[in-house]
Amino acid sequence: MEGVFVSDFIEPVRQRANFPPRIDVLDTTLRDGEQTPGVCFTLEEKLEIARKLSELGVDVIEAGFPVNSDEEMETVRTIKGLGLKSKVCGLARCITGDIDACMKADVDRVHIFIATSDIHLKYKLRIDEEKAFEQAVAATEYVKRHGLECEFSCEDATRTPLGRLVRFYNGVEKAGADIHNVPDTVGVMEPQAMYELVSALRRKLSKPISMHCHNDFGMATANTLAGIKAGASQAHVTVNGLGERGGNASLEQVMTAATAMYRIEHGIKLSLLKEASKLVERCSMIKLMPNFPVVGDNAFAHEAGIHVHGVLARAESYEPLTPEMVGQKRRIVMGKHTGKHAVANFVKERYNLDEQQIKAIVDKVRCLTINKKKITEGDVNAIVDSVMGSLPDTEKAVNLDEILVVTGNKITPTASVQLSLNGSRRVSAGVGTGPVDALSKAIQTALGEEIKLLNYKLEAISGGTDSLCSVEVVVEDMDGRNAVGVAVGGDIVMVSANALLESLNRIYAKRKSK
Repeated sequence: MEGVFVSDFIEPVRQRANFPPRIDVLDTTLRDGEQTPGVCFTLEEKLEIARKLSELGVDVIEAGFPVNSDEEMETVRTIKGLGLKSKVCGLARCITGDIDACMKADVDRVHIFIATSDIHLKYKLRIDEEKAFEQAVAATEYVKRHGLECEFSCEDATRTPLGRLVRFYNGVEKAGADIHNVPDTVGVMEPQAMYELVSALRRKLSKPISMHCHNDFGMATANTLAGIKAGASQAHVTVNGLGERGGNASLEQVMTAATAMYRIEHGIKLSLLKEASKLVERCSMIKLMPNFPVVGDNAFAHEAGIHVHGVLARAESYEPLTPEMVGQKRRIVMGKHTGKHAVANFVKERYNLDEQQIKAIVDKVRCLTINKKKITEGDVNAIVDSVMGSLPDTEKAVNLDEILVVTGNKITPTASVQLSLNGSRRVSAGVGTGPVDALSKAIQTALGEEIKLLNYKLEAISGGTDSLCSVEVVVEDMDGRNAVGVAVGGDIVMVSANALLESLNRIYAKRKSK
């Protein structure tokens, strides 16, 4: 498959598996995902997410639990009224009132469930197996009598005896259930056990099987894929793996793995995965880990020197699939693990620079990474701009040897500097409204002349509190000469000082040339 570079060892496994011809995707971000502690989507956010899920190619959107409230029921009905390509599903217990609420919401499918494990029957429902079975069959018949699709779940299926599961699923199948869902409700399965469970159920059942896996042991994606490998033809997923406790199987991980490793047909547009992820991240206010697979910010970021060299030579050296395939972009991050040659090669490929300039850039990048600064492509570009725009050392009249800045609550910002002007050592101090202003005045005092600061511009190049910053200043001397100075670094005060010194050196260079 073009753009995919996975292991050849998977092929014989794929050939032995019982994959379905196609996987349907039921996304439950708006129902199970919203049960993530602290998450509560507004109506507008739910509509926006539903539209994006439909655009993404999700087959079924589990839009909510309509019986929860009139507001929930109206929300599900509003989503249904959007006219999306995806079917809209409502969750219901095996209770007629729950099912009636789903019907009022005008859903296409009702997903009914009842607990079947010993612990749930005894302590949660406080009923016996026979009573639960009667309710499951009656609820299925009720849904089908009203002409709706019916998906049935044995809640806590993976802690339910196999014989009991077969009995329940057979019973609802005879009553008209369209699809059997197998929930690993508390995430206690592992892939081989899930494969054997789904295989056993397939031998006993006629209707399609669906997977619903939780991530309590970090197995949700693996267990979902194991069920699909055994023949399950639908996967319950959530965007970004949202869900109760450890979350649900991640839509991004399940569908990318199904595509890249197993080449299974489905309707998901993988190139929209990053967009969908960012939308849900914003609406849920749950920040994604940078190293989250597929859609995390670091999923296609490379820092280590060997990796960077390999990726630059041939991307698949360290990437199992192309970033564009999932709506991502490759990022080269310069850090303490990045070799000098990798930085030099990165710069050479993008700029026409001489060896002295390249060395200056490499030295600056390496110096910045000592402080654990994460240097991105944008940072390097800014560093290149500052180096290309700076004067050669031989043309610099002013050199800063040492600075000390003191500031704080109820402390007047004060700066002392030691610099050299044409080889003459100067020492001075100054106070100001802030540390940069104090530093500027100390430098002017040391030089013995007034320099006007016409413009000061500070920009953070990348996000985070350790972001590199770029400072651009415009200064003017008493004779009306002006000059621009630019500097890049991680310390705002030092960067400001370097930008100011750059502009002053340009002033002195203009005087010399005249």
